[in-house]
Amino acid sequence: MVHVVEPRHPVSLADYESVAPLSATVRNLRQEAESRLPVLDGRRVVMVNSTSHGGGVAELLPPLLALMRELGVDAQWIVMETHDPAFFRLTKRLHNLIHGIGDPALGRAEHDLYEQVSLENADKIEKFLSPGDVLVVHDPQPMGAGAKLREKLDIAAIWRCHIGLDRATPQTRAAWDFLEGYAEPYDHAVFTAPEYIPTCFAGRASIIHPAIDPLSYKNRNLSVHELVGTLANAALIKPWGPVMTPPFAEPAERLQPGGSWAPATEPEDFGLLFRPIVTQISRWDRLKGFVPLMEGFIALKQDLEARTDLSDEHRHMLQLVRLVLAGPDPTSIDDDPEGKEVLAELCAAYEAMPPQIQSDVAIVSLPMASKKNNALIVNALQRCSDVVVQNSLQEGFGLTVTEPMWKGTALMGSSAVGIRQQIRPGLDGLLVKDAEDAGEIAKTLDTLLRDRSKRVALGRSAQQRVYDQFLVFTQVQRWLELLTNTISARWPAG
Repeated sequence: MVHVVEPRHPVSLADYESVAPLSATVRNLRQEAESRLPVLDGRRVVMVNSTSHGGGVAELLPPLLALMRELGVDAQWIVMETHDPAFFRLTKRLHNLIHGIGDPALGRAEHDLYEQVSLENADKIEKFLSPGDVLVVHDPQPMGAGAKLREKLDIAAIWRCHIGLDRATPQTRAAWDFLEGYAEPYDHAVFTAPEYIPTCFAGRASIIHPAIDPLSYKNRNLSVHELVGTLANAALIKPWGPVMTPPFAEPAERLQPGGSWAPATEPEDFGLLFRPIVTQISRWDRLKGFVPLMEGFIALKQDLEARTDLSDEHRHMLQLVRLVLAGPDPTSIDDDPEGKEVLAELCAAYEAMPPQIQSDVAIVSLPMASKKNNALIVNALQRCSDVVVQNSLQEGFGLTVTEPMWKGTALMGSSAVGIRQQIRPGLDGLLVKDAEDAGEIAKTLDTLLRDRSKRVALGRSAQQRVYDQFLVFTQVQRWLELLTNTISARWPAG
């Protein structure tokens, strides 16, 4: 099924301009757009991905497309869905292989399936395109359909890849060998880091970093009342009195001892407003390093009694600190069939941990029915955390890093390429060399929890880095430049 999605975005350029720190950036964007619009006149930019739900690309596109429209670009968002579970299992395999994970054996059956679904969806997408348009295809799922359309129609086509690995492995070679024939028709490709560009796109690729919207529900400032109200409405804390806003229709749920799920205030309030909190919020994905992070936290707690190097304040901090591992309700994410399986593995690891530490760990499933409520929950969790972690084994970029950086929260990340693109070690956060080394994770968490002034300094530097590099205005500006350059190359004047 192929359908148009309206890129709903409640914030206008005028709204951004009214925020003093953003006004100059928006003025520069308007000037850039004015110089680029003549080349885009009469052409439509059609962006295609595989889902309108969840985070990642589905979260990036609404502000990007809405701002492009407001600047005068005719831009449209199309979602390519298929109800064939075999196709999504295949594209998930490709996703993992590009990250260097999984069985590299891809045979004729996989090629035939990908070709068939690509042809079917190309036929459905064709009606949305006219000669002279620019098709922008995101990630492997719709890549084949985009290639078919570029071969058939008088359009330009750009492939945007949000994932990658900084080294060649049997897995990455298998993935790129599989996709190489579909790469060839594209005019250009966009990657998040130079290390991700495969040979099949050498010489025709650009780097554009993903970006966040500073006034979105996930990233805007929250007053004390908004923060506490959001946590109470989501059943993440127990309110001590009346709350202005009603409870969310779907609360956050927390894994209970024994394996059941209940509102996150059960069996007791977790202490989000009073205890030191370490948080990771990601998709339920093996590449996100949830289990090693949990093991590192367990090591931090288990070593506490034997340590003689701790001040009273430091010891008290480590006694009180708790870990939140949060991710989306896996049944709500169309293009992530692996999520439920990964969450089950994490739950089993939780059940196996020592009971005295189990009470200091919360595995939380976040409701996805309301995008607004989900975004506010993530915002509130990041803001009430002392340390936010992204312990990914591999990470294409990681907006779950950018978001807490913008909030001035101290970060601990892995050394995955996408995270290294953002965090300068010792300036904007701390990085672990090995995301599967529980001892190193424990030591790095201990360093951050020991020194509040260090956390504050890292958070301030991180916020400035996002302002300079990773806000949506910079992303729009770079897309406008790429679109006009691609059009000029595809249809040279005269």
